[in-house]
Amino acid sequence: MSTLLTSTAVVTLAEIGDKTMLLAMVLAAKLQRPWAVVAGIFAATVANHLLAALVGSEVAGLLDARWFRFAVAAGFLAMAAWTLVPDSLDDDEEPSVKEGSGGWLSAFTTTAIAFFLVEMGDKTQIATIALGARYHDVLTVAAGTTLGMMIADAPAVFLGDRLVRIVPLKLARIVAAIMFAAIGAWQIVDLLR
Repeated sequence: MSTLLTSTAVVTLAEIGDKTMLLAMVLAAKLQRPWAVVAGIFAATVANHLLAALVGSEVAGLLDARWFRFAVAAGFLAMAAWTLVPDSLDDDEEPSVKEGSGGWLSAFTTTAIAFFLVEMGDKTQIATIALGARYHDVLTVAAGTTLGMMIADAPAVFLGDRLVRIVPLKLARIVAAIMFAAIGAWQIVDLLR
């Protein structure tokens, strides 16, 4: 249960204000099919995070356990610093679709492809790799990280700009950075015992 909760919390906090959250808001506004956008985000996240958790778990098994745990801890500390840097969605990353164009399947497919590609190398994907390496439980990590993405992104799809006014992104980034730093520090202390 702790693997699921940790994975959910880490990715929820990492996703707030992230470029994929901004992408979710843009797609919802442009495609005007919120349920198709949420379904596309879910499908893309399941596929992406299953692969990421599997990579983390498998790579961890190939390397010296102690040094790999140090690398994972350092990764969490680096994530803490990275989280403090605000993300933006560049104009060239914005999907080129007409407002309200296409049906449900078109909106779903556009969202799934765009989200899967933008998520590559993103903070949440890297966090999922690290969590997969830490817990060696691919399905639970992927379930938790997917849940975390949905907790952050579904409200962004339905509430958009109103959500940003309720939860200041700077505060969310600071809380996420503290959480990443605490996990990294905890792992280092645990290794040094």
